[in-house]
Amino acid sequence: MAYQFDFLAVWEYREQLATGALHTLGLTAVGAGLGVSLGVLGAVCRAWQIKPFNKIFGAYVEAIRNTPFLVQLFFIFFGLPALGVKLDEWTAAIIAMVVNLGAYSTEIIRAGIQAVPKGQLEAAASLAMTRRQTFFHVVLRPALQKVWPALTSQIVIVMLGSSVCSQISAEELTFAANFIQSRNFRAFETYITVAIMYFLLAFAVRWLLNRFGDRFVARRVTK
Repeated sequence: MAYQFDFLAVWEYREQLATGALHTLGLTAVGAGLGVSLGVLGAVCRAWQIKPFNKIFGAYVEAIRNTPFLVQLFFIFFGLPALGVKLDEWTAAIIAMVVNLGAYSTEIIRAGIQAVPKGQLEAAASLAMTRRQTFFHVVLRPALQKVWPALTSQIVIVMLGSSVCSQISAEELTFAANFIQSRNFRAFETYITVAIMYFLLAFAVRWLLNRFGDRFVARRVTK
């Protein structure tokens, strides 16, 4: 017998899907903000060989980049309580996303910092710029300009990876999909709908990050 498609069975749960999408965006926003900040710190320590933090961040990067995100999430949510550190699902999900993105963004931003010509630093010194001015306007901003597309792609990847947070009952988009499918037993309609929603979310996040980059990263500093 031919399969009868019924997307109305999914539409009935549109509120759960909308809530899950908002939670996914919320996780992404917090994870991206804190993760990139951690990445900047790690990139500076590694690029400028600031001891002993360069080795600490080096070990951290290797540990995160060579283990699955799901294992990292499970370690934070299920493993840390064995040491007396109990976290709710949202806190564990955010920490996992920050730690994961922080490692990847460390290497991405480090590449940008190392690509800044030394002549620019010498020019900044000759203009009597402070260390703060030199770092933000001569080092960090040009570095971010160079790596912004790669950083944007990594943030989108982390957003899509947040789907595994449903495994610890964080009520994001995939959690909503699993809930709906368990109620209406319409797996094809449910997951194709959620796949389209993830595609649209990824497109929207990439567009917003590109606009943010054009407005705040690539713009010239004027007096």
